[in-house]
Amino acid sequence: MAFVQLLVAGMAFATKLEESRRVLSLEKEVPKTLVIRVPGPPVNAPVAENPIISRPPAAPLADVVRPALAPTPIASLKIDDPRTERLVKEARQARVAGDMGLAVMKLEEASSQSPEDPNVHYELGLVHEQMGVFDVASAHYEKVFQMGVAGAGSLYEPAAAKLRDGFEQPEAMLGKLALGRVRIFKDSRNEDGQRVILTIPVQRAPAEDIDVDQLAVSVTFFNRTSKGEIIQLEDKSWVKEQWVSLPFDWAGDEENLRMTYVIPPQDPQTEHLYGGRVYYGQVVSLLYKGEVLDVQAWPRDLAARISQQPVANSNAPLQPEFQDTLPPDFDPNLPLLPPLSESPLAPPLPRK
Repeated sequence: MAFVQLLVAGMAFATKLEESRRVLSLEKEVPKTLVIRVPGPPVNAPVAENPIISRPPAAPLADVVRPALAPTPIASLKIDDPRTERLVKEARQARVAGDMGLAVMKLEEASSQSPEDPNVHYELGLVHEQMGVFDVASAHYEKVFQMGVAGAGSLYEPAAAKLRDGFEQPEAMLGKLALGRVRIFKDSRNEDGQRVILTIPVQRAPAEDIDVDQLAVSVTFFNRTSKGEIIQLEDKSWVKEQWVSLPFDWAGDEENLRMTYVIPPQDPQTEHLYGGRVYYGQVVSLLYKGEVLDVQAWPRDLAARISQQPVANSNAPLQPEFQDTLPPDFDPNLPLLPPLSESPLAPPLPRK
């Protein structure tokens, strides 16, 4: 028994000694990036859509909706008939001057000459609107509207606006349009005769929408003869008018009209027979749609010599500002007359 135990222990020892002489190897797993290449589709084969990012099928070229371009503005249609064109022009001048009877007469003659011309119908609409005959005005605007863009040109849109928005009464502009302080400059250096330059401000209330075509300024000049008579000017060729800035931008809610009035010199014989003439004053009227909104007369007694009396600012009428001195390099033929307070050579204004 003792011999067998010794034999087993010796065999176990020999086995353990043999295992210690072996070379042990340790395997370790190292992660690697696995690249899986997707084979490309065969030639002429349809390309499969990505199942995650799907795209709608391309539309045919004819079905592609492109951004709409802004339409080209259509110009106002010209009047083909020369006689009709002349009559419409004369009617517009009469309307601006406030002579609605003459304007209607000219337009009726133009309508008989060119009954389907949109310019004639639109102008008839404007005249009757200013006269307050709104049903007749609407009929003419409707006529222009029915012609469409192709037939009425640029008149189609304002005619449609008239029918859509209705007609604004001129009295609605009271307090929203007014005359500013008129500035008067007597130019004694002019060699062509007595020259007087007026600067007439037209002021509007802030953010008011003004139809410039319906705005007019009327100026009536008066002269004093050497016999002491006050007479109204009849020769319109003595007067030239010019808006300082066109088109209107209403900078500071004001636009300025410059009126240049020149009394030509008289020969001694004419002056002896009819008397000499010197500038006396003027009456300035502001009209909107044929209605008087404001009047300034200087001297103030001239207000009694006109049929239309002041409507606005009658309680405290503005007195004109006389400009006696201008800068040495000032040319009255070109720029707008500056206020007297802006002239470097101007004396201080007297306190009232």
